[in-house]
Amino acid sequence: MTQPQTPQSSLSHLDQQGQAQMVDVSAKPSTVREATAQAAIKMAATTLAQIEAGNTPKGDVLGTARIAGIMAAKQTSNLIPLCHPLPIQKVEVLINPARPARLLHSSHGKNQGRDRRGNGGPDGGFGCRPDPL
Repeated sequence: MTQPQTPQSSLSHLDQQGQAQMVDVSAKPSTVREATAQAAIKMAATTLAQIEAGNTPKGDVLGTARIAGIMAAKQTSNLIPLCHPLPIQKVEVLINPARPARLLHSSHGKNQGRDRRGNGGPDGGFGCRPDPL
């Protein structure tokens, strides 16, 4: 087994043998934390036009993506290895059509806890991107 090249003190997610471990955050104070993430998805102009018009065979694409983004933010600790569960107080997901043919996605989360990770909203929101229409 190859040992990590970085000193152990700088990688808190590695134990003395270089194995992944969950960090003990029990001594850290609980603070309010916020995270913002952004993503963009490119698509055919005709697809974007259908989405904007609400005229797709898949239904409300933007509404579904917004809900998926919120759900993903709530599940961040299940999606990111070694992330501690975080109580989410607020998640806001914005999806805006842009030119050339793309959707811009921004999500903002607010929680109180000891872990600094935490906004899986864009990944989740774009995980339900439109199939070919």
